[in-house]
Amino acid sequence: MDKASSEVLVLDGPSPPTESIDTALSKAEKRKLYSGHLREPLATELKNEEIKFSEDSVQLLKFHGSYQQNHRELRKTDKVRCWQMMLRLRSPGGRIPAQLFMALDELSNRLGDGTLRATTRQAFQMHGIAKADLKEVIGTIVRNLGSTLAACGDINRNVMAPPAPFEKGGYPVARQLADEIADLLSPEAAECSYLDLWVDGDLSYRFKPSRPVRKARQRQIDTGVFSNSADEPLYGDTYLPRKFKVAVTVPGDNSVDLLTQDIGLVVFTDPSGVLRGCNVYVGGGMGRTHNKEETFARVADPLGYVDADGIFDLVQSIMALQRDFGDREVRKHARLKYLLHDKGIQWFRSMLKERYFKGQLKGLRNEPKAKLMDYLGWHRQRAGCWFVGLPLMCGRLSGEMKAGLRRLVETYQLEIRLTANQDLLLCNIGTPQRATIRDKLSALGFDVPEAPAPLARHAIACPALPTCGLAITEAERILPSVLERLDELLRRLDIEKSILVRMTGCPNGCARPYMAELGLVGSGVNQYQLWLGGTPNLQRLAQPFIERMPLDQLEATLEPLLRSWRDAGGRRSLGDHVNKLGAQAVTELLGVAA
Repeated sequence: MDKASSEVLVLDGPSPPTESIDTALSKAEKRKLYSGHLREPLATELKNEEIKFSEDSVQLLKFHGSYQQNHRELRKTDKVRCWQMMLRLRSPGGRIPAQLFMALDELSNRLGDGTLRATTRQAFQMHGIAKADLKEVIGTIVRNLGSTLAACGDINRNVMAPPAPFEKGGYPVARQLADEIADLLSPEAAECSYLDLWVDGDLSYRFKPSRPVRKARQRQIDTGVFSNSADEPLYGDTYLPRKFKVAVTVPGDNSVDLLTQDIGLVVFTDPSGVLRGCNVYVGGGMGRTHNKEETFARVADPLGYVDADGIFDLVQSIMALQRDFGDREVRKHARLKYLLHDKGIQWFRSMLKERYFKGQLKGLRNEPKAKLMDYLGWHRQRAGCWFVGLPLMCGRLSGEMKAGLRRLVETYQLEIRLTANQDLLLCNIGTPQRATIRDKLSALGFDVPEAPAPLARHAIACPALPTCGLAITEAERILPSVLERLDELLRRLDIEKSILVRMTGCPNGCARPYMAELGLVGSGVNQYQLWLGGTPNLQRLAQPFIERMPLDQLEATLEPLLRSWRDAGGRRSLGDHVNKLGAQAVTELLGVAA
């Protein structure tokens, strides 16, 4: 299909009521409005023999968890196979049951590129799926306890939570709350479209919310929260202006990068583990665009504390406020973070209480200092039961490592949980199985899983080339060599302290580089913006210092700054050292022209 025809708006879906038609709506908004709740033209194009989807279907596919990609290294040699689908799962808190993992492994080998990839939102991605195979892949996932609905698109995406299966403190509550919020914010009409498309309308696979969630969803028709659409009472027929992200955690555990979320919740429990309430943060987000100062990364603002019985209503109210006031004309300005930036937290709080939330917002409760938890190595899950955290470089599972994990999961029926740091936990290991599993993991290369190289332990990268359409340059494929170079530089300078490193192939920020102590953001072929000054516990934004640093100049650029850090005693983190020095001194050390 040529470019002109691919941009024609398809009107096959049911027409909205006349009064809801707004000729001023953007193309993206009209596409959603006329799609029949994310159904057409996708349903029609699934039945044709074209090797790729039209632009209208591509945009709707995101709500179903899939992106169409063009493999850049196959463009000249294989005009068919270069068109591929990437598929992302919905897995609240990163939970992957044994049955689902085995299905994913088989599908990735037979119909994908043979790999699975743990994302920074605690979900698996599959790559290399042909358009003709997409229905079989998604249908098989649904039939094996999984879903891809709302993993992408202008909708609430995968809800994050600490993946560690601890059965103490607030961890069980945080995991349960993530599951419940995922159900609370799931679409209604779009879920029916999803099941129609991928499992021939079998409604037995609908999400099954808990009773409290069902009661909260019934309140979506209340004044303020109600969208005026009986089909989608919370979202409305055009869904949200842009993507929406939620994370839940416990006090002191920042494994979920809490301040980068649209809504961040910190749970507080009583001594018996019963939920008492949550601290609430709003308006975080990482995406930005080079050379467009009106786009920027932002950390969330503290909103307040809400008691347990008001959490669901507050979350729905925040989403409804963004639904109604988020920018639907300029997509680059549509995230909740821009609404908070433009209007301010006081306006946001006042509008929330005036129009949407009838409960009480209190002052924040005290929290301990946050720490980036990774759960690597062996941990007691409960009496007689263990879990082990395995480091995965950039989250990529392939070859014998993937096959070996499949055998372990299948043999012992182990549950997998994915981390926001792209690592993997094997859970529910009985004490009698522990020694055997340890030996098998050692044979797969996980000899001492709790002790990866310091730089690699928390470093993450996005997939970038060759499949991501936004990628300007490399990230995942070259991160190992970048870490090796940095490690050699640190050793040469006798610096023992580690650095939190994140790398992306474009400014969209999928690996959240703007929270890193050292962030590399693709800005040209083998060139990167250099961001410095985040914290090891992910509490402060980094700042840009170099717009286009050739990667081969990495060591020469950083060495004077690292020497300064060492000579200052090295007690502070590199991010804190950068922050203490100030922008002018850091710029001089980097040799950047004024």
